[in-house]
Amino acid sequence: MIKVENLVKVFGTKVAVNGVSFEVQRGEVLGFLGPNGAGKSTTMRMVTGFIPPTSGRVSVGGHNMEEAPIPAKRLIGYLPENAPSYTDMTVHGFLSFAAEIRGLQGEAKEKAVRRAVEMCFLEAVLHQSIETLSKGYRHRTCFAQSIIHDPEVLILDEPTDGLDPNQKHEVRTLIRRMGEKKAIIFSTHILEEVDAACSRAIIIDRGQIVANGTPLELRQRADGAGAVLTRVLGVSSSVVREKLGGLSEARKVLVVSEEGGGVLARVFPNQSTQGAALARSVGDLVAREGWRIEQLHAEEGRLDEVFRSITMPDTKREESK
Repeated sequence: MIKVENLVKVFGTKVAVNGVSFEVQRGEVLGFLGPNGAGKSTTMRMVTGFIPPTSGRVSVGGHNMEEAPIPAKRLIGYLPENAPSYTDMTVHGFLSFAAEIRGLQGEAKEKAVRRAVEMCFLEAVLHQSIETLSKGYRHRTCFAQSIIHDPEVLILDEPTDGLDPNQKHEVRTLIRRMGEKKAIIFSTHILEEVDAACSRAIIIDRGQIVANGTPLELRQRADGAGAVLTRVLGVSSSVVREKLGGLSEARKVLVVSEEGGGVLARVFPNQSTQGAALARSVGDLVAREGWRIEQLHAEEGRLDEVFRSITMPDTKREESK
């Protein structure tokens, strides 16, 4: 549904986007991640045809965005960053207007408005002017205009910005449900949203894609992915470190804490070892040594660790450790 090929955008002497390529299929929710200034919003604006690329190609539903912009844009619902609205309109009036400029009239228009209002939980403010709404309700109103025509493609720039935790949960659930039938791209700074709503994620940094995969695949790139955390009693930290470090499956051992008569240690697997295999080896060692054990489990990698390791300059990365 969305195909981006070697997209480049240059503003003066600044290269904001540099050779970005990716595809999004129907039934896929792609999370677009990156630090501020990485090129996320610029890329999304080019995908929607809001700004032209310096070079490269975007096609939506098989339509080239530069050569056939109207049929391509008909397929898209777009929620831009800091989405604009007409504040003197009521919510109903604004959504009716959005439906009309999408070509909907009569009963089809009213049906589309009712559907968007229900999906975005706007019934309580339907006849209020937008200028009287809270930031969360304004954002939901702008989200509603992006889905008013039931588009096949959704491009959402920070769709949960300004929402409270309950509203964020509602929007993530809505995105995940719509993603079963649509092709969706949404940018976010909130890494938990990747697990909550995305089937795949891209990390962009300094205008280039630096990671692309499912949330599980990205977590597995973390240094701590597959590490085994164990706490044993009545054994010194030096013995724990020596014995666990002698396992063929272990790459390194860190003693996290030593208190209350117990030692908490993290054992990192070598490159050829899965976390489950390392956990079994640690468990077997503990049994052989007769150690009393309070805790033993394999850890999943953390997305924030992966994000930081990929996008943080080396000097700052070392300072943060």
